[in-house]
Amino acid sequence: MDTLEQQRFFSRELLDWYVRSKRDLPWRRHRNPYYIWVSEIMLQQTRVDTVIPYFNRFIEKFPTVESLADAPEDEVLKCWEGLGYYSRARNLQFAARQVKEQYGGIMPSGREEVAGLKGVGPYTAGAIRSIAFNLPAPAVDGNVMRVLSRFFLIEEDIMKGSTRSHMEDLVVKLIPEGRASDFNQGLMELGALVCTPKSPKCLTCPVMEHCSGRIAGKEDSLPVKTKAKPPRPEYRLAAIVEGTGSYAGKVLIRKRRLPGCWQGCGSSPMLPSRRPEERRACRCRMRRRWTGWLMH
Repeated sequence: MDTLEQQRFFSRELLDWYVRSKRDLPWRRHRNPYYIWVSEIMLQQTRVDTVIPYFNRFIEKFPTVESLADAPEDEVLKCWEGLGYYSRARNLQFAARQVKEQYGGIMPSGREEVAGLKGVGPYTAGAIRSIAFNLPAPAVDGNVMRVLSRFFLIEEDIMKGSTRSHMEDLVVKLIPEGRASDFNQGLMELGALVCTPKSPKCLTCPVMEHCSGRIAGKEDSLPVKTKAKPPRPEYRLAAIVEGTGSYAGKVLIRKRRLPGCWQGCGSSPMLPSRRPEERRACRCRMRRRWTGWLMH
């Protein structure tokens, strides 16, 4: 089978499988760009099953871009509480204000406009544009790169920008005319449910017949990915300051920006020194950090 025939086979069989087997997810019941945008931000580094109840509560609380843009930050963070990676929530609200102020509350569809929103990277921009607006935009994440690496036997390192660019170009070629939304979602679905990182379910894969990686016996060794550097240990010195007298039984803390979160009086990367002048300097810096903190 030549390359063009293999691409046509992949696109046809993937779409047929997705239409038959797609999961019923709340953000798939609408073509509302705002809903799809929120879901894509929540799904970053978070499992689908975890996101579903958070998505439903978030949309109930903030049903429109304007309602999210106008909400107090504490309410947004409270609604996000437990989902983690709180910078996503702050970026989402910042971007909602961008949409309200620059586009009259209507989600834009242009590549530069969507990519210019706070917290929206290349993958998320492609997902929003293809799923919500059915535009032939590539949405290439880890799941997609794994599927493409295996099916087309791509043995380049997926951590390289050139490999990602190659795969984005390939996805554009694979998207059937007028079917960008279903195709990209099908590609994501295949990577999430069938072409998994370990023990891929090849026997139930809709495109197994012409998968070059499986035929070559390399489905378990693909994709090629450079190992990340091991984390570097960091040592910190933390202090707990307890009150005396009328403040007895209380500890010096301050409220963090996260809802319901408090933290101790600070930390220093310096370990205690035996030299008196260094200890005095360290205490002086710590006192400056504690300015504005309160007994609780």
